[in-house]
Amino acid sequence: MAEPVEVVRVGLVTPYYPPSVGGLERYTHEVARALHADPAFQAVVITTGTSRRTQVTVEDGVTVVRLAPWFKLSNSPVSGWWPVQLRALLRRHRIDVVHAHAPTPYLADVATYVAGHRPVVLTYHSGSLVKGVGGPVDLVLRTYERAVLPRVFARADRLVAVSTVASTFATGRAALVPPGVDTATFVPGPPPATPTVLYVGRMQRTSRWKGVHVLLDAFASLLPAVPDARLVLVGDGDDVPALRDRVELLGIGASVEWRGALTGAELVRAYQRGSVVVLPSLTESESFGMALVEAMACGRPVVGSRVGGIPWVVRDGVDGVLVPPGDAAALASELVDLLRDDARREALGAAGRAAAEERWDWRHSTAATLRLLGEAAGRRREPQLQV
Repeated sequence: MAEPVEVVRVGLVTPYYPPSVGGLERYTHEVARALHADPAFQAVVITTGTSRRTQVTVEDGVTVVRLAPWFKLSNSPVSGWWPVQLRALLRRHRIDVVHAHAPTPYLADVATYVAGHRPVVLTYHSGSLVKGVGGPVDLVLRTYERAVLPRVFARADRLVAVSTVASTFATGRAALVPPGVDTATFVPGPPPATPTVLYVGRMQRTSRWKGVHVLLDAFASLLPAVPDARLVLVGDGDDVPALRDRVELLGIGASVEWRGALTGAELVRAYQRGSVVVLPSLTESESFGMALVEAMACGRPVVGSRVGGIPWVVRDGVDGVLVPPGDAAALASELVDLLRDDARREALGAAGRAAAEERWDWRHSTAATLRLLGEAAGRRREPQLQV
């Protein structure tokens, strides 16, 4: 007779969670799904919402608690009640291990400090929070990274880095557990009929380091060489009006398509309909680049900036192309070459698909995460993979 499995209850604390769109959101969602699928774990997600009152739902079988913020400081939701609420939630759900996610300051920091006797596994998703634009916001973020973040790291029992440029990696204590992609969902499709440049990601004022404005300038430069090219922008945020203004100023509005935030099958189809997928990030805030591996899994060639964790993900000339960050002329030149060269696009796309299967499949990452959480709880075991 099989022995009963002792359940490890995990409090997954993350500043944002689906339906919010982004790499951190997809990472935490995949961890929650993996925890729910393994009978040795139970998960409760504690995140932030947009309502004035805390809301509790069950999503994909997982309890999700969305805390009500008082206000947002830059991109960080904040509430003075959260230390009290987090203590109560950890006690009410009998949490054994806290799995906190950053870099967005405050919520993960509070969870680390109020965890009490519970072990904390902290996963860090960024190289630096500094936006690279100067001013008081960057000053505050530099101060936070120098004065607060090392103390938060020191309090965590286990640290996880999502890439070799994530701040936790530099501590020498962190396990490297990168994001991944569901290679059974993100699959190649037929070649697109129209030369299409695709961007997938946030378009918020606080995320201008994503470099969408550089992509717009590059696309305007390439249109004379490839006049039937289209630029498709997938994502949303409060910077869209300013980006639309830039599109009109550049005179490229007829060639630009705004799709808004997409998920599920619609997102997969967007990748499949792209000829080239671009991530033009400008700073080390881009510690990985989830859109890159999703595009690779769909067999699409990728172009990324040589900054942050992107060169760790994209092997230049092997399964993608790297360009200097902020260099619109270099980006335009690479895009023209790729849009004109069917054979090169096909070769890079095939190599990207192989890399997605061998290096970036989610099963590798979630198995490692569940193993770390089990060890942190003092129960060394092999998680049961759901294939």
